[in-house]
Amino acid sequence: MAMRLLSPSTPPPPFPNPGPKPNSSAAASSHFSLRLRRARAAAVAGAAAAGGPERDGGRFEGEAMGGAFDRGLAEIARKVPLFEPKGDGDLAAAAGERPLPINLELWLYRAKVHTRKFEFPEAEKLLNKCILYWPEDGRPYVALGKLYSKQSRFDKARTAYERGCQATQGENPYIWQCWAVLESKGGNIRRARELFDAATVADAKHIAAWHGWAILEIKQGNIKKARNLLGKGLKYCGGNEYIYQTLALLEARAERFEQARTLFEQATQYNPKSCASWLAWAQVEMRAGNNTMARKLFEKAVQASPKNRFSWHVWALFEATEGNIDRARKLLKIGHAVNPRDPVILQSLALLEYNYSSANVARVLFRKASQIDPKHQPVWIAWGWMEWKEGNARTARTLYQRALSVNSTNECAARCLQAWGVLEQRAGNYTAARRLLRSSLSINSQSEVTWMTWAALEEEQGDPVRAEEIRNLYFQQRVEVVDDASWVMGFLDIIDPALDSVKKLLNLDQSSGPARQDIVKSTTEPSSNTTRSSAAGEHSETSAARGSDTSDLSSNDGEGSREAGEVPGSGFDLDSFIRKRLSLDPGELDAVLEGSDPRGVVSQRRKRRLPRKPLPILPVP
Repeated sequence: MAMRLLSPSTPPPPFPNPGPKPNSSAAASSHFSLRLRRARAAAVAGAAAAGGPERDGGRFEGEAMGGAFDRGLAEIARKVPLFEPKGDGDLAAAAGERPLPINLELWLYRAKVHTRKFEFPEAEKLLNKCILYWPEDGRPYVALGKLYSKQSRFDKARTAYERGCQATQGENPYIWQCWAVLESKGGNIRRARELFDAATVADAKHIAAWHGWAILEIKQGNIKKARNLLGKGLKYCGGNEYIYQTLALLEARAERFEQARTLFEQATQYNPKSCASWLAWAQVEMRAGNNTMARKLFEKAVQASPKNRFSWHVWALFEATEGNIDRARKLLKIGHAVNPRDPVILQSLALLEYNYSSANVARVLFRKASQIDPKHQPVWIAWGWMEWKEGNARTARTLYQRALSVNSTNECAARCLQAWGVLEQRAGNYTAARRLLRSSLSINSQSEVTWMTWAALEEEQGDPVRAEEIRNLYFQQRVEVVDDASWVMGFLDIIDPALDSVKKLLNLDQSSGPARQDIVKSTTEPSSNTTRSSAAGEHSETSAARGSDTSDLSSNDGEGSREAGEVPGSGFDLDSFIRKRLSLDPGELDAVLEGSDPRGVVSQRRKRRLPRKPLPILPVP
């Protein structure tokens, strides 16, 4: 029996007047939709009770209902399909309500997972959905801007940040700070300063804004301005391990090592698990010549964060510099086993194998690194440099072109152009060499190696006057950054733990002349708030010589043939550590390196968790 919405004798009530009520139109629409759905349900129920959907020539039972209004609703219900929402968000939108707040957290997490898997369209869709229902929350705008930045869609990233600032009424410092970092990377210094200023106004306790602004001023050579900003950050934010870590690095930069050690001790006391503090301290000890202490600090770093790729990488570079080649090779293999998607470790391992093994082994590793991340320019540059050293100039040119196809305006492009210019100079193509060196200087006018290479080229061509003019031009336009000790202890900074940032701050990346080519230094790639570094040329033709220039405090100099797992004077058992903490068998490191698939490598621990779904291990193409 069909259910009646209203009695046939009772006239339907009129729709409410939308004039006096502010939300009357929405209420009338929802009221009408509710009556429509009920009439549809009544019609279907009546047809089922009568024995089928059709009766009397295909007419619905609903037409027999009394009342003109009910008959009209039944007719509409027969023609219009029942509304079915596509998802929770659409249902909430239809009801004029937003989903539960837990959905925001879930969608943000899913967007992060999609981003890690390089599924950018799915992540963008989820983030836009978050913005639709929670426009006042700043996290979706920050994530969306970073997502666009990863895709080099910088205009879209600026638009996302601008929308976020408008939606949050300028009260979210995270959006201002991310926008400022974007402008800083793009070279818009004035705009970046304005945005950092807005971030500190929005929240004076936002430490990342003070840090970013100070780092910007340091890069521009405004040391006093940077100290002022760091002092304000200390005043409003207080101290933590990053504060003391950066203070120590600044002291080490001024060669005040005792003060630096004291600050590093305070940093590690605040957070013993801070891998960046242990690494920075170890590199300071390296600079001071205390190699024994540096090795112990590297051991502390890997114990604090066993899967940190920087800890294994920098430790391996240190051991290679000290002449412990087998141990350096083992550390790089461990780093690759726990970070199979990192091309930087494979890149350094390839250069190590080229210097101490063979070029063919290095080519296999370079190819694997380029397959892991085809947009990582230092891999192509280092590979091209190796091919040039091997006499394959045509292959080197192809690899340099591949590096420039990724980005032709950043710091890596400047190094690539400089290396390519040296190649053409050695090949006798002086016109092409001048053009390439000039292009490199148009990107980075502060590269001393590029200026001196150009001057050497002119001298080689028999024009000493032009060579002297080039040297004078370099000294006139270079930016001098003078650091003095007349500042109050306690200024803070948050140093990026990436290898190149630490080395630049400590002045450890001094070039050794034109032969070094200045092409294979560490580089950083923005990320979410995770950076990517490269140390392509730490094992170039000068690495073996640098191993003999260390202090006699180390008892390991020049002994590359000793057992890789044991170092005299150290009680750290590396093999037991990786077995216990990383579930790695030291005897299977070579198998993991040779049999891993660059397109998808799974750690041994994950394989043990998923025994029913083993992932295939494909041979290296």
